[in-house]
Amino acid sequence: MRRTRIKICGITRAEDADAAVEAGADALGLVFYPPSPRAVDVGQAVDAVSNVPAFVSVTALFVNPTVEEVQRVLDSVRIDLIQFHGDEDDDFCRQFKRPYIKALRVRQASDVVASCLRFPGALAILLDSYKPGVPGGTGETFDWSLIPETPPKPIILAGGLEPENVASAITQIRPFAVDISGGVEASKGIKDHCKIEEFVNEVYRVDQHYREASD
Repeated sequence: MRRTRIKICGITRAEDADAAVEAGADALGLVFYPPSPRAVDVGQAVDAVSNVPAFVSVTALFVNPTVEEVQRVLDSVRIDLIQFHGDEDDDFCRQFKRPYIKALRVRQASDVVASCLRFPGALAILLDSYKPGVPGGTGETFDWSLIPETPPKPIILAGGLEPENVASAITQIRPFAVDISGGVEASKGIKDHCKIEEFVNEVYRVDQHYREASD
């Protein structure tokens, strides 16, 4: 029985990255999308992940960037994985020679399968809530029943997750990973370290339940 991976997104400060690593997060997300209240520039990003150890992945999130914008970040910041949230196609995403995941805002069940087929190079598909004009980070859940039982790519579940509902999400979907940002914040861009720990512990608790049930 595999465990559910955990990504804490919207990291803007080194102390929040440290707290997420200490709690047991598998990945951290840096938002390079200026309209977001969680956006960081290159200097902030370097500072935020300066103490992140090996085996914790640092993810760079972009929304319809230019090639130059992505390359500037890759040349300056330790980035292990790229997350694309806009209208980028597979060829654009592949060109940076980094593993990538593609975000999809879910409106109907066919969206999930169609997106997976459009992005053969993606290591996973991140599913988020659809809200017109907003590329992600809405803080709202979507209808999880729209996710196929056997999707063609590993699924990272995002959108409105919090310590109080992540157990239901994992029980219903059994995603490869869960991704949280606003659900563990004290204010936009500032993480609540107790909430991070609570969220990670709840994921661990549910996974342990499944392991014991399968024994």
